[in-house]
Amino acid sequence: MSLTQTTGIKRAETLESEPHGHRRKRRRRPGSDGPNWLGGAVSWLWLAIVIVPIYWIVITSFKAQSSYYATNPLLPPTEPTLANYQMVVESDFPLYFVNSLIVTVGAVIPAVAVSFMAAYAIVRGGGRRFLRGVNSLFLMGLAIPLQATIIPVFLIIIRLHLYDSLLGLILPSIAFAIPLSVLILANFIRDVPKELFESMRLDGAGEVATLLRLALPLTMPAVVTVTIYNALTIWNGFLLPLVLTQSPDKRTLPLALWSFQGQYSVNVPAVLASVVLTSLPILAMYIIGRRQLLSGLTAGFSK
Repeated sequence: MSLTQTTGIKRAETLESEPHGHRRKRRRRPGSDGPNWLGGAVSWLWLAIVIVPIYWIVITSFKAQSSYYATNPLLPPTEPTLANYQMVVESDFPLYFVNSLIVTVGAVIPAVAVSFMAAYAIVRGGGRRFLRGVNSLFLMGLAIPLQATIIPVFLIIIRLHLYDSLLGLILPSIAFAIPLSVLILANFIRDVPKELFESMRLDGAGEVATLLRLALPLTMPAVVTVTIYNALTIWNGFLLPLVLTQSPDKRTLPLALWSFQGQYSVNVPAVLASVVLTSLPILAMYIIGRRQLLSGLTAGFSK
């Protein structure tokens, strides 16, 4: 009898001598204990909590004011109407939309550009004392909330003669967007291997070429994440427009929603129609950059 046959016979005898339940337990693979019913139930519950308010907002925006209180709030309208959207558009909504767009684009692009260059200088600058001080200054900005600085910002804007202007909203928005952007971008630039920077230097590339041709493509998920986050924050900003503007033609959409709520305090469908129109640009931005955004948000979990 060969050695292979002898080994097979001994293994069969060992399995026969073991209890049936014990053998089944040994064959069970790790992670195959069965479905996680509790986790699935909690996930479906959380999905319902998120979806139901959005569903209610959308269907209510197509209801007439006269039928809103007479029907079930969760039932779709029997006769959908666009009168609420027409009412909102005719109430200077395009002007508020353009103001928000100018403030958001005018603040996000300089903030991301300055933050990216600052993060590159902090990472590639080594242990220079000046750059360490600049990095500490940016980190200190994360500990100061907007509410604590609104009065000094208000006085500075008045001294600069920028009160009640869109530029007076753009400059503080840039300042408050830089600290977190520098922190996120610097962490991503640190993950780029140093050998790539050294090879670019040996090929004769300068700092600007290395920044644009190497660091920017490799950290594009972080750049998109920071851009969308800052755009969302500035687009939904309410405190700065409330304090730094006065004229109705300088209002942004969040402040205009507040005025709509006062103007149409009983007309709930019109208020919700303005909410839907305000959310569409952010939704479109997320749809366009969702892949880069998700990869940037989950990059730290894969390391």
